[in-house]
Amino acid sequence: MRRRLTTLRLKHGYETFADYFAAMSKDEKLRSEFLDRMTINVSEFWRNPNRWQLLRERFLPDMLRRAGRLSLWSAACSTGEEPYTLAMILDAHGALDRAAILATDIDEGALAKAQRGAYPERSIRDVPPEFVRKYFTEENGEYRVLERLKRAVTFRKQDLLRDPFGDRYDLIVCRNVLIYFTEDAKRMLYAKFAGALKPGGLLFVGSTEQIIAPGNYGLETADTFFYRRSV
Repeated sequence: MRRRLTTLRLKHGYETFADYFAAMSKDEKLRSEFLDRMTINVSEFWRNPNRWQLLRERFLPDMLRRAGRLSLWSAACSTGEEPYTLAMILDAHGALDRAAILATDIDEGALAKAQRGAYPERSIRDVPPEFVRKYFTEENGEYRVLERLKRAVTFRKQDLLRDPFGDRYDLIVCRNVLIYFTEDAKRMLYAKFAGALKPGGLLFVGSTEQIIAPGNYGLETADTFFYRRSV
């Protein structure tokens, strides 16, 4: 992190980080470049496929049985692979029109790529072949998500640490993001995520992230990397 920022600071000719910070506070272009350098936008469709399969075969069908309409949030969605994966799974259940999918990220560049919905072949390597055929079109070496999936996802800029969360979500997906936060920030975010879920709602985290003592946040383990808000 220090190397990245020092290189960027020197590139713009600032002698100290204090000077660089003061300049960023007034210059949107500098601030955007800083965020782009600091954020790590690595995402894939169906990352850790067995966990998505569990969501597809067990958790989402149960949610659909219990609720007329679902509210889902992909937090720190990066370039959009995870919310589009959610949209595919919902469509496969014939329930895309019964769900509202919100996808948020702090990086406006990543959000612009997500809204474009075009990806290199490596991004779809874990997508089941039947889903590739059904939900993508290949064009000039890129795989484009179908327009009806794009219309099903609302993308929005959000700072997880500072901005308010919504509430009454059936499912929150926040994967492979919290590993970059301090322990204090993680505790704050787990509490905020738990508060944003409806009773019985699920928080789906990444394969390198496990919540120690989920009961401290009003959560209970539903399965590996899935936590349910206590009813």
